[in-house]
Amino acid sequence: MRPSPYGPDNPLGTHPEHLSGSREGRATGKVYGDVHMLVRLLQPGSASRRARAVVREVLHAEGLPSDVVADAELIAAELATNGERHARPPYEIRVFSLGGIPTWCELIDSDPNLGWIPVILNRPHAQTTLDLFAENGRGLALVRELSQGHCRTYLTTTFATNAPAKAVAFALPTRSGIRLTCPPLLHLGRRSARLQLEP
Repeated sequence: MRPSPYGPDNPLGTHPEHLSGSREGRATGKVYGDVHMLVRLLQPGSASRRARAVVREVLHAEGLPSDVVADAELIAAELATNGERHARPPYEIRVFSLGGIPTWCELIDSDPNLGWIPVILNRPHAQTTLDLFAENGRGLALVRELSQGHCRTYLTTTFATNAPAKAVAFALPTRSGIRLTCPPLLHLGRRSARLQLEP
């Protein structure tokens, strides 16, 4: 296997060719890691609390330190809150595991308008300041900061209804310290999705 651009040992067992489904990855027949998806439907009024609980459960099972888990919980809660405040249901949280390791988390809402979200998430770190009194964008700036810039937004569909939607996503911390910024993975994750309807 060729060295990964994410680190010499590639402890996640994945490679961007496999994740993006590139022609080269398919042609070689190499499997760099399986993609599994956990989907939890989030109910309006409790989306933030439930998103936090899902991330906590997944990362504690990985044995990550509490402070690292707390930061990831905060990101998920902030994105779920934004979804409830600015978009419409249904809401979902999707956690993707690559090679058995949870690495990518998406918060989904049913408004496919990305609006100004990419501007804030893609802003260079030097231009990111947390304005505690800002009406809009403070939560996304916090997401960018806590995820170390490993966050994205893109169009998707809801898992439950296949309706147009958007995902605001971030890299989960891993024991190796490596964070991946993944392409949209819904098409790969559908094959092995676990849908949890109840908390």
